[in-house]
Amino acid sequence: MTTTESRFYRIREAIQPLLLGTAHAFTFSNGPLPAWLLPYAQILILVFLARHIWQRPSTKQAVASGFLFGFGHFALGFYWLYISLHHFGGLAPVLSVAAVLILAAAMALYPALATGFGYFLTRKLRQPGGHFLGLVLSAAIWASCWALTEWLRGTLFTGFPWLNIGYAHASGLLAGWAPVLGVYGVAWLAAFCAGAIALLIQAHKTAEDSRAAAAVALAIVLSLAGFGLSQLHWSSPAGNPLLIRLVQGGVPQSMKFDPERMQQGIQTYMELAALPPKQADAEPQIIILPETVMPQFQNRYPPPVWQEWKNIAQTRNATIMMGIPIINTNDKGTRYTNSVIAFNADTPLQKLISGTTKHRYDKHHLVPFGEFVPPGFRWFVNALNIPLGDFNRGNTRQTLFALNGQMIAPNICYEDVFGEEIIPALQDSEQFGPGATLLVNVSNLAWFGNTWALRQHLEIARMRALETARPMLRATNTGMTAAINPNGDVRAVLLPEQPGVLDVEVQGMHGLTPYAQWGNYPILALSLLLVAIGVVSGRQSGIK
Repeated sequence: MTTTESRFYRIREAIQPLLLGTAHAFTFSNGPLPAWLLPYAQILILVFLARHIWQRPSTKQAVASGFLFGFGHFALGFYWLYISLHHFGGLAPVLSVAAVLILAAAMALYPALATGFGYFLTRKLRQPGGHFLGLVLSAAIWASCWALTEWLRGTLFTGFPWLNIGYAHASGLLAGWAPVLGVYGVAWLAAFCAGAIALLIQAHKTAEDSRAAAAVALAIVLSLAGFGLSQLHWSSPAGNPLLIRLVQGGVPQSMKFDPERMQQGIQTYMELAALPPKQADAEPQIIILPETVMPQFQNRYPPPVWQEWKNIAQTRNATIMMGIPIINTNDKGTRYTNSVIAFNADTPLQKLISGTTKHRYDKHHLVPFGEFVPPGFRWFVNALNIPLGDFNRGNTRQTLFALNGQMIAPNICYEDVFGEEIIPALQDSEQFGPGATLLVNVSNLAWFGNTWALRQHLEIARMRALETARPMLRATNTGMTAAINPNGDVRAVLLPEQPGVLDVEVQGMHGLTPYAQWGNYPILALSLLLVAIGVVSGRQSGIK
């Protein structure tokens, strides 16, 4: 091979995983790909990556290819961060692009770790002439490396599990496994299917088809089992159905925190919340509004503003749930929280002004840079023109909202990305009472415009409904406001950035899925066991 040919080969081998990663980013939200195609496209792309990785001559090159795949995946998948940094944060375009690319590079270390270990631990098992279980184990170890590194990404440094490969499977055959193994288990299965198919393609060239066929056969069985599991009912009705109104104001981010137009945004929400129902006998019992509908601390609003909200609750004969930042001061100091409160016409004004309503939830999992500043990054936050601050964290398990015979577990924006932090609210507690029958997420993604971020977040919410077998209601400022069934299907959704209300009848559910009982422990234990087998096999001559 000449020098020119060698250089061209290296460039081609670098571009291939980068393009695969870029294409992979399209599989996490509806548009431009149709929703039904997302899970199959995700696996197909991972098949090409696995085939590419196993053709590498060294672990070092497998790591490099995994990094390039991850970089392309996250750079495109997180492109919407540019909008918040530049358009709303006022950061220079070059610095905004650089920030997105740096984050993509940091996140790409995890797929690099997965591909590197997946390659290294299976190098003996994939040798021609080995035991037929060798390729089955290779696919399983590959899947375990993916699941473990996805878990690490969702855990270390407060975690950032957005675009976990499992989220491409809120629909499809593997979705049925979500109530059993959660999103990391679905990620394991997706990686196993991709690895098995890649091994079959590779084995065909070396007459090892029969060994690889065993791995593909197992992948088919697991996929069909997922379809079977999706036919099961993991929860049963609790109480009577509720009529609930979800409100989407479509208030632009430029208006939301502008002192001169802030009241206009609040007025929009008041008018939407006060709308009469389409049918006289379909009055909503609960009206849910998004995160930070009231953008300032509760005590900065005069009594007439709160009284107007109470008047709406009285007119509609409903309980209002809304997101609002709350400040409380006592002998222990001052606490600032991003919260959700619920109140009705009988709630005393003083309780609203002091932020001491009976029903209140304080956000537990705060967003780095958005709600707290990581040590050493104050300079970066100071460069942004975004109203940020250091909020205090709420407790992991808090008292649920007991409303109209249902136990409602609120979570705020980014919190529903962490399935393991949602499931404690489902479990009965001696201190906090019965577990949740209904999940509610309030969000404000106006920071990111009408981008993939909105639709990616909807797929994440669908996965939480699947894992918990609970309805998930989403009230957002600009999208995607939606009602999601316990099986993950979207019943109804509002168009992004359009003001409107969604009046839906919702049936609360009780009962614990296997995932709600055991969390991530089963899939982590399985993955660690398989990685340990890979370590042992690597020290021997391989399975014969």
